[in-house]
Amino acid sequence: MRVFIDTSAFYALLDRDDDNHARARNAWTDILEAGAVAVTSSYVLVETVALMQSRVGMEAVRAFEEAIVPVLHVEYVTGELHKLGMAALLVATRRRLSLVDCVSFEIMRRHGIGSSFTFDGHFKEQGFRLIP
Repeated sequence: MRVFIDTSAFYALLDRDDDNHARARNAWTDILEAGAVAVTSSYVLVETVALMQSRVGMEAVRAFEEAIVPVLHVEYVTGELHKLGMAALLVATRRRLSLVDCVSFEIMRRHGIGSSFTFDGHFKEQGFRLIP
């Protein structure tokens, strides 16, 4: 089984003060224990590091880089994926839908990934199963 991991899940996992922290820790443990392949994108990594650095600090960034990134399968965003994500974003014309999300949806569809570890409802709107 493959599970796409979104920024919102990484953030909840690393910020003990986040309302979803306990749920995120349980879901992450379940994903790892099930032997699922944890997939994310290079765009999600950039977004996560920037968010963690500004809101929580460098220790959280270090914990992310040392404890979580090594177990991830990272899909690096190509020019083609970027263009497809940007086209989807422009068609959607929604302020709260991000380019990172649109690229994530494209990666999930390309690789037949039906589940996402996220707290972002946009994934459900796109027809993906949310974990937790």
